[in-house]
Amino acid sequence: MEVQATAKYVRVQPRKVRLVANEVKGMPVAHAANKLRYHSSKGAFYLRRVLVSAVANAAENNNLSPESLKIARIEVNEGPHQKRIQARSMGRANRILKKTSHITVVVEEFEPKAAVKPHGTKAKPRPSFGSVKPKKKAEAKAAPVEEAVAVEEAPVVAPVEETAPEVVEQADAPAVEEAAEATSEESKEN
Repeated sequence: MEVQATAKYVRVQPRKVRLVANEVKGMPVAHAANKLRYHSSKGAFYLRRVLVSAVANAAENNNLSPESLKIARIEVNEGPHQKRIQARSMGRANRILKKTSHITVVVEEFEPKAAVKPHGTKAKPRPSFGSVKPKKKAEAKAAPVEEAVAVEEAPVVAPVEETAPEVVEQADAPAVEEAAEATSEESKEN
């Protein structure tokens, strides 16, 4: 189904609108509207306004989805000229013609094509960063650090009965006193 929108007596030259219209003919509506939004010409501004109006007409009057619309055709016809003059020397005047345009945009419904994946080539394998092996120097430096961590975690104290530490303390007490006496005798001799 075709839906159209028209803008008449637009103050832009038809030639300038036709240049932009040739760029967007046959495009999906969303893509064409985005392209016209960032186009620098005055004709693109007015053409986009008519395109958006045609999409609104299709959605409101015919219940068509904007995603399923594309531009069927764009007609840019010449409107009436506004005649102006520019003063010249010796009382003469030059004619200036300010041109106008009638812009018509026709949109139609279409079935969007599914994206086709390329055939014949296999995807390249991606590197996995977990399987990267460190260099030999890095292994040598890393090994002592791991051993030191393992040594610190290794000593585990087994639970001992309460009577055993008392016995050890009594047995160690005379030995400690003897060692202290021996060191004091050695210091006296020196």
